[in-house]
Amino acid sequence: MGLSDDVLRGIYSHRFDNPSAIQQRAMVPIVRGQDVIAQVQSGMGKISTFALASCQIVDTSRKDVQVLILSPTRDLASQTERVVLAIGSYRNVLAHACVGGKSMGEDIRKLEHGVNVVSGTPGRVLDMIKRRTLCTRAIKLLVLDEADEMLSRGFKDQIYDVYRFLPPELQVVLVSATFPTEILEMTGRFMTDPIRIVVKRDELMLEERDAVMAGFQSGATRLMITTDVWARGIDVEQVCLVVNYDLPNSRELYVHRAGRVGRFGRKGVVVNFVKDNEIRIRRDIEQYYGTNIR
Repeated sequence: MGLSDDVLRGIYSHRFDNPSAIQQRAMVPIVRGQDVIAQVQSGMGKISTFALASCQIVDTSRKDVQVLILSPTRDLASQTERVVLAIGSYRNVLAHACVGGKSMGEDIRKLEHGVNVVSGTPGRVLDMIKRRTLCTRAIKLLVLDEADEMLSRGFKDQIYDVYRFLPPELQVVLVSATFPTEILEMTGRFMTDPIRIVVKRDELMLEERDAVMAGFQSGATRLMITTDVWARGIDVEQVCLVVNYDLPNSRELYVHRAGRVGRFGRKGVVVNFVKDNEIRIRRDIEQYYGTNIR
């Protein structure tokens, strides 16, 4: 990936050395300066992905803002700040979270002292820009994290207002779990020939799957939440309970799910959550297999 030694030291010292699927796919194009659209859900390493890229591309000899990361909540923005500071500790990367609920005076002092990466919520960031406390002329990377969530919270106008203050030669990385029409409009407005990367939970790297399964088989992990991808692939004798959060659409898939318990003559229990619109499916399963789902 061409990461600097100091960034690598930050990665290893803070145990970020096992790259996730999104990190393996998105890191190189981001570091190369390409616009990236990443469809990925929370908890899959997205923050560390653009935090790593940010720490790599900033010039720490300068004390101006070069990366701006917008998040829908102050908790997420603060978490992003912590990850950037952790990974960038050996490069002396300066980061600050501009979020509501914190002292505006603290934001002003930090920005005047100089930071390389600003993580914040759209409202507070826009306020700092309009006050001319947050200088945007050196910003070269804009990250929109959980863009769909930001739009659902009513931040659309503020995001567009922030964008108008940014330099024309700007790299944009947009991260979103879903892509409603408003997100597509935003990518068309903000981005140039972007690379699109899609990572779903079903697409865990083989090594990650093996590690998850090994933990479950050994008993180190006692609860597994999964999709139908593993409905046929889990062969663990000690499984005693399966909970169907929803009913599958096919009888065969229900049997595969339920078949994870009671293996090798052991007893097991299957608990089903059945919504009103799934009663027909439940009756179909009961009639076909001559059983009773209570």
